[in-house]
Amino acid sequence: MKYIAALDQGTTSSRCILFDRDHNIAAISQKEFAQFYPKEGYVEQSAIDIYVSQYAALFEAVEKSGVDPREIAGIGITNQRETTIVWERATGKPIYNAIVWQCRRTAPFCAEISEQNPEFAEYIRENTGLIVDAYFSATKIKWILDHVEGAREAAQRGELLFGTVDSWLVWKLTGGRVHVTDYTNASRTMMFNIHTLRWDERILKELDIPACMLPEVRNSSEIYGYTNIHGVEIPICGIAGDQQAALFGQTCFHRGEVKNTYGTGCFMLMNTGDQPCRSAHGLLTTIASGIDGKIHYALEGSVFIGGALLQWLRDEMMFFKESPDADYFGGRVSDCGGVYIVPAFTGLGAPHWDSDARGAIFGLTRGTSKNHIIRASLEAIAFQCKDVLDAMKLDTGLEIPELKVDGGASVSDIIMQFEADIMDTAIIRPMIRETTALGAAYFAGLAAGFWKDEADIKRHWTLDTVYRPKMEASLREEKLRRWNAAVACTRMWK
Repeated sequence: MKYIAALDQGTTSSRCILFDRDHNIAAISQKEFAQFYPKEGYVEQSAIDIYVSQYAALFEAVEKSGVDPREIAGIGITNQRETTIVWERATGKPIYNAIVWQCRRTAPFCAEISEQNPEFAEYIRENTGLIVDAYFSATKIKWILDHVEGAREAAQRGELLFGTVDSWLVWKLTGGRVHVTDYTNASRTMMFNIHTLRWDERILKELDIPACMLPEVRNSSEIYGYTNIHGVEIPICGIAGDQQAALFGQTCFHRGEVKNTYGTGCFMLMNTGDQPCRSAHGLLTTIASGIDGKIHYALEGSVFIGGALLQWLRDEMMFFKESPDADYFGGRVSDCGGVYIVPAFTGLGAPHWDSDARGAIFGLTRGTSKNHIIRASLEAIAFQCKDVLDAMKLDTGLEIPELKVDGGASVSDIIMQFEADIMDTAIIRPMIRETTALGAAYFAGLAAGFWKDEADIKRHWTLDTVYRPKMEASLREEKLRRWNAAVACTRMWK
């Protein structure tokens, strides 16, 4: 057994990466699929497209690498979280498109819960670690059952199944024999009690969701079932939601270790050990992993607009042609020239949670150039992540001497150095940037005996760059003062 296959099912594409024991990549295959926007605020995908693209990526990676399937020790799955699929138990046919995590169609219903039934909203917060929001799976399921003719009755008869994307892929890859999810994905549904580690009966009753639809919740690292590749039965033995997989892929195995993924948005997670930490500062409590029945919890903060800010500069403002060019133009000025950008295009995420805020640019003068605005945009990504890190420190009382980073924008030397400066924290970037897929591989590899234990995994993890803080404290304080003022002004816009 020489390889682990990691299936990385993302929001816009499905990928497969084959890793060897030393974390070398033997092959990568990627397949994109369509997104649908039937109404304003609605985001959907075809569940069939999700599966077909992932299945094709798996087989293409095996073919490209020339690897004999008998050399694959196991398959790990990581996935876009919260995206909701409901399908027929007998036929495997989805009864509606997958409702994507980004979809806001149930926001009015969530607001109704919070306003009219605050005791229930608090119950959800206390027992799931999540706020009542359209982001999560529960109200998406309710919407499907309410709007697809005959769906609720079929669900009550046990004819329908619900799953997040991991459940759907395992069900399809095992020929409909296995209906499971793992603790990390279950904890993102707004129906799973993270204390009892069971689906919450009260929440299911209040939302009128039949329990018989739900998958069995299992560890993040164990054998769930088998799939066939060219006549070879290969175990599916690792599952984790994408951000928890990245936390594990960054080897944040212990309490107080933190990673930040810079993608379209930014997702920061801290491992809080074997006890959940309820946030008083705008963060979510979630499950980081479950191995051999031992649960690790996490605090999570989401920044809505990260790399998407650079895409806006590229596509709408046409300041440059390729996103990596932002570093070149931003580097042509020594600083932001007093310009501060708050990219609240869709409101502010953690720790502010202000859906009414909108983006703004402050500090413009006649001397402001395009390069100053680009530089301020790079710095805005770092400022937003600094706010999340501060909330984690306040919630846990822990000092955070280093932050591990990954994702597309982590290649930016300007963002990473400014992040180190503004956080006064070392920024650690690994050699392998595919940390989400690597985390899925780790979970699968532990179950398959491919890696002995977490210490064995750590021995193979390799460092690329460390960014250390260089900024004087007085300058840091002045920049943070101006950033906080900009955020406050932005939140006044209604």
